[in-house]
Amino acid sequence: MTNVAVIGSQWGDEGKGKVVDWLSERAHVVVRFQGGHNAGHTLVIDGVTYKLSLLPSGIVRSGKLSIIGNGVVIDPNALLSEIEAVGKLGVKVTPENLRIAENAPLILPVHQKVDLMAETIRGKGKIGTTGRGIGPAYEDKVARRAIRVCDLADEGLLRDKLENLLVYHNALLNAAGAPSMKVEEILEPLLKVAPKILPFSTPVWLLLHQLKREGKRILFEGAQGALLDVDFGTYPYVTSSNTMAGAATVGSGIGMGGIGYVLGITKAYTTRVGSGPFPTELTDEVGATLGKVGNEFGTVTGRPRRCGWFDAVLVRQAIKIGGINGIALTKLDVLDGFKTIKICVGYKHDGKLYDYLPASMKIQAEVEPIYEEMAGWSESTHGKRSWADLPAQAIKYIRRIEELIECQVALLSTSPKREDTILVKDPFVD
Repeated sequence: MTNVAVIGSQWGDEGKGKVVDWLSERAHVVVRFQGGHNAGHTLVIDGVTYKLSLLPSGIVRSGKLSIIGNGVVIDPNALLSEIEAVGKLGVKVTPENLRIAENAPLILPVHQKVDLMAETIRGKGKIGTTGRGIGPAYEDKVARRAIRVCDLADEGLLRDKLENLLVYHNALLNAAGAPSMKVEEILEPLLKVAPKILPFSTPVWLLLHQLKREGKRILFEGAQGALLDVDFGTYPYVTSSNTMAGAATVGSGIGMGGIGYVLGITKAYTTRVGSGPFPTELTDEVGATLGKVGNEFGTVTGRPRRCGWFDAVLVRQAIKIGGINGIALTKLDVLDGFKTIKICVGYKHDGKLYDYLPASMKIQAEVEPIYEEMAGWSESTHGKRSWADLPAQAIKYIRRIEELIECQVALLSTSPKREDTILVKDPFVD
């Protein structure tokens, strides 16, 4: 058996929550390793819908240990609210089933103010941030002024670090005409939540190595998607963390040899939330149909997602950079009923052909997709649980995708229900 990392291979919203929940039945431990409460995973279990942002998907399964790694930025109030919300659905969260890295950075109210202010100033050039303070929190981490979970145990240290942090952020707020924030505005609420957060705090890196020695199967759960990676995504319209599988090692402390298989969650078409380039975007009736049938609205923000045809170029790029071994193809059933289906197999720009998406903002915004057209299928794939039940043309579509992205379909999801999954290759088995 091996440990598995799950990442999105597009712009997020690929259906990671369901797949991680399905895989968690085979795992002992589920780890979140990057992102913040801007990520949303929706799980439907026995008719109950769980919407998670910070909590790992394994939290809704009894007998599983959930871990929030140091690569995650944590809004303590959002975390406590989420714990309370799942508690109302019958999920009891205690230090027995949830651990938080003691060196994980915190998102503070000043981060949210700066985030919203910066997006407002950008105007038409806004990057589509959720305004939850994710970016400024990561910025503080890199600038070595972040408040971390372990700091909550020392009031004196916490005060000193907040004073240092606010020197920077208040200068930004004042420059934008906003009032300064005072240390007490942040310190007092933190001291109130500290006793609720600290019991979960632990050296996660050490815990993971112990679990690995014990032979526990560990599932690493990514947030967002490869195309939002701060290095390899459609910069600057990206998130503030690395979303590739490599981030699982440094975002948890497991080490390079701790992950044996990388599963890329891949939607059978393409969606994106917020601003930024989207070569295959459809603003016509087809795009509207994909959005309506696929219920394409953000779990966290509720914003409608932009929809378009499957982009094999981008997924292949994510597979190569992300070290993806196999994909879980989701939402195939949304394509039921289309007479023809298109797949993007390349780009053209200024007379030049590309089999990848260049890093240039200008080219990314202007590339034209080169499509390959296939016949669709009229039969339903919704809820199918075996290859034998799939329409022949749907299977042809899947096989063509495999050829174009140069990667095997390991799992196929045909509805939001975890049971409606076709297993081709068990990621946990070497």
